[in-house]
Amino acid sequence: MHNRSISRELSLLSLGLFKEEEDLKLNKLQIEQMFESALDSLINHCRDELDNCEADLENVSQNLLESELKESSNSSLENVREELKKAFDKIESIMNSLSVTLDFPKLLISSNHNDIREDVYHRISRIIYNLQTIDSEIDSVMDGWRLKRLPRIDRDILRLAYVDIHFLDTPVAVACDEAVNLANKYSDTQGRKMINGVLRRMQKVKVK
Repeated sequence: MHNRSISRELSLLSLGLFKEEEDLKLNKLQIEQMFESALDSLINHCRDELDNCEADLENVSQNLLESELKESSNSSLENVREELKKAFDKIESIMNSLSVTLDFPKLLISSNHNDIREDVYHRISRIIYNLQTIDSEIDSVMDGWRLKRLPRIDRDILRLAYVDIHFLDTPVAVACDEAVNLANKYSDTQGRKMINGVLRRMQKVKVK
């Protein structure tokens, strides 16, 4: 299941490199090149996250030091406790972020596995070679909106969910959960709401 999540994320990043109006006949080598570029993007994202964590840890350390100074200067104990609580909340947030970030070595190892590369290839090729059909069927549950009006990242998240449900026989609930996870990471608040709404309608159609 973890490998499938990695495949979806790499597929999403790869799709962002293909031009919808021009690249409808990509061959396997070109898709492989997109995969490599997507992997580089994910590695760079990992490095950025670690840099952010380092900066946040420095801020927490400074907050703790300031709290100690306030305590030594007879500041209100309540204020010191509040500062410490904020600092520890920040530490918890940082540790959660690090937990996710440090999971990327698994991705780097797995990226050489043929099953992940093949899975990414099949997801992307199904979207590219069936783009008009996929977009048309997603449009049919858009409820007043058109898919082309959404930001590219949101369109690709929905396309990947469609492929999961209609081509790969992924359980609908699993496909929707994975799409939501991608939206939480790569989309904005409005995009997440739109994706959630479309997925719910897509789920109802599939159930029927």
